[in-house]
Amino acid sequence: MAVDDHGAVVHTPVMRERITALLGPALQTPGAIHVDVTLGMAGHASAILADCPNARLIGIDQDADALAIAERTLHRFAGRFELVQARFDELADVLDDLGIAEINSLLADLGLSSLQIDQRDRGFAYAADAPLDMRMDARNPRTAAQVLNTSSQAELVRILRRYGEEPHAERIARAIVTERAREPFSRSARLVDVISAALPAAVRHGGGHPAKRTFQALRIEVNGELDALAGLLPDALGRLAVGGRIAVLAYHSLEDRLVKQTFAAAISDAAPPRLPVVPEPLLARFEPLTRGAEKPTADEIASNPRAASARLRVVKRIRPGHVPILKEAR
Repeated sequence: MAVDDHGAVVHTPVMRERITALLGPALQTPGAIHVDVTLGMAGHASAILADCPNARLIGIDQDADALAIAERTLHRFAGRFELVQARFDELADVLDDLGIAEINSLLADLGLSSLQIDQRDRGFAYAADAPLDMRMDARNPRTAAQVLNTSSQAELVRILRRYGEEPHAERIARAIVTERAREPFSRSARLVDVISAALPAAVRHGGGHPAKRTFQALRIEVNGELDALAGLLPDALGRLAVGGRIAVLAYHSLEDRLVKQTFAAAISDAAPPRLPVVPEPLLARFEPLTRGAEKPTADEIASNPRAASARLRVVKRIRPGHVPILKEAR
């Protein structure tokens, strides 16, 4: 667990023990390299470094605040880690800059970190009034407010449908355009009110928060999350040494679908159907280590409700060679 300067727990990593158990066997040789591309407050990374004393960590995160906390969390592993501020689809550039050709394991935890959720001024949470920011990287010039205030109604509908799977996207987009003409959006509470008023009464009073899908869609749009994931996965698979493992924690169907389809291509032979003998160049380069998507245990969800939607998929490289790139997985 990540702790603050006073030793208080500030973050509970999702499926920590399971991830450590699945990635650990690839990190037993001296100098083995583990990459955490969503380092956050280093909860997963510190557990892996503790359990795998031969491993070296490359920790990547686009959030400067998270990196500062991670450095404190990892202080007892001095000399065994390198931290880099970057988006995870910049993995290849980060590794090239560090002179690293191959890695032995990689973790991508795609959920919002506790830091991002709990810092109200970041604007990620719809339950508290805050500036409509939602940037994971403060260097990104585009905020959620700018998306709301400058996108056309058709573009807002596309964002809400594609990234939020919002069935009432047209009603919400129309209400946003009407309200921003009166006054531009700047804070989350007003957006929540506009969304709620735009929805049918049965939806407003049904299950789940009425703004959940819209906030998810805005966050994905602002941070380019699905495009970044689509860029990360082939690079991550391609950099794994034989025996190397990659684990991805996804938290909604859009992420998990992309991971599922990319991994399915990686664990499949490239030979035509019904070929009696598959030539070696066409054999799958990876094998699955999880059966489908694993979920947190009931006990973990009870103690950490934010883990409830997590889905874990892990694959292992079993052969060298080219990894097929999935051109469209959405």
